[in-house]
Amino acid sequence: MHRRLPFFALPAALFVSLLATLVGGAALVQAATSASLRVQVVDADGLPVRDAVVELRSSNTAPGLIRFPWKMGMAQKNRQFTPGTLIVARGSTVAFPNLDQVRHSIYSFSKPARFEIELYGRDQTRSHTFNITGSVKLGCNIHDEMRGYIRVTDTPFAGKTDHNGYVTFEAIPGGKASLTVWHPMLRAPGNEIGSTITLNGGAQTHKAKVAVR
Repeated sequence: MHRRLPFFALPAALFVSLLATLVGGAALVQAATSASLRVQVVDADGLPVRDAVVELRSSNTAPGLIRFPWKMGMAQKNRQFTPGTLIVARGSTVAFPNLDQVRHSIYSFSKPARFEIELYGRDQTRSHTFNITGSVKLGCNIHDEMRGYIRVTDTPFAGKTDHNGYVTFEAIPGGKASLTVWHPMLRAPGNEIGSTITLNGGAQTHKAKVAVR
């Protein structure tokens, strides 16, 4: 009858070899289940939709603070909000610098953030904190043509499509995930559509066709 030795009774070299195998195997499993996803958003005619917000939510995403590489700021320049659409994590404070020669105000009647910022002048900055997820439409009381959009999200996998309609996400956990596409001109309740996809690891692509006004 052979007696199984505990790990601490194994020769040191064998123990180190087994440990390396276990750790290496875990790393390989993690790498195998990590995926990248390239999404293209197109309209009914197959033309790319620029500045659509794509959000990916996976139940396997590790909790933690969400940080995006772009600035949490939307300027007022040439009587426009710049950028026209800004993605922020829930709880973020967004700065609104006025870079114009004229004064501006900011208001929103959107459910996730109803607020108003009174008129302020050139080189002045105001800010607001967005604590509820969803889409926030911004306007200026004295310049009706000005429109801006804040998309408040609770996932680190969020981005805007480029001029070819593409956005890419890296290091996504494998498994089932929900995909949301939002655009201010999208014909759907809340200007967004959702779908479910399965991430099997490696590089994947997905095309989302939407109807826009």
